[in-house]
Amino acid sequence: SRVHSAGTFDIDYDDGEQETRVLEEYVKKAGSSSSLNRTTSVVRRRGERVEARYRGRAKYYKGRITRDNGDGTYDIDYDDGEMERGVAAHLVRSLESGTSGINDLD
Repeated sequence: SRVHSAGTFDIDYDDGEQETRVLEEYVKKAGSSSSLNRTTSVVRRRGERVEARYRGRAKYYKGRITRDNGDGTYDIDYDDGEMERGVAAHLVRSLESGTSGINDLD
């Protein structure tokens, strides 16, 4: 098995099968009912400064959450002017330490 920096894993199954670049959200520790992804339990807020992996790519870009879609995804306006809708929570990390976000977009 191998862990990639892009949040994916190569899996060697007990039956000899192999799978590459499996998204973290589809992986769980053997004998566990929960996935390895620890970020899904973190609630992000509208207005929170974040970094996100634009279109799921490996590089993170700075921006701000404009909407919590309530389904584990967020809409993000990036600092470079790009916008992205429906970004999965595991692709987003906060730039704010000790805060849960600000609501200054009203």
